[in-house]
Amino acid sequence: MKHATSDIRQIPDKVYFRIGEVSDLVGVDPHVLRYWETEFATVRPYRGKSKQRLYRRQDVENLLLIKTLLHDEGYTISGARKLLKNMRRHEQLELPLVHAANQPKAEDDLLGQIKQELQTILGRLGVQRSASPK
Repeated sequence: MKHATSDIRQIPDKVYFRIGEVSDLVGVDPHVLRYWETEFATVRPYRGKSKQRLYRRQDVENLLLIKTLLHDEGYTISGARKLLKNMRRHEQLELPLVHAANQPKAEDDLLGQIKQELQTILGRLGVQRSASPK
């Protein structure tokens, strides 16, 4: 087994990595990487015309995280899988909230337009408008 420790900052700036390169970066043997592919949905290398595994940078980063969870923090395979699944779910829930927080003015403008249109419709219908709650 290889014992080299690696860091995300040490990942070369490439689009694809072969299994040997990833093995050196992550510090585990290639057979371990192939096994982790079967156990973790976050690692899905692309297979080119030559049928070789071609890992993307995100795959390498996920493999480094998996190695840290399994080897350094003592998680089991199933425990690490559950943790990664929960992390992905949590990130997906936060993304829309962050996006909405970055554009409050657009929302306010849209709500103002809707309110104006509703008031126009009520006026045409002859409905008496009471004090609006804020």
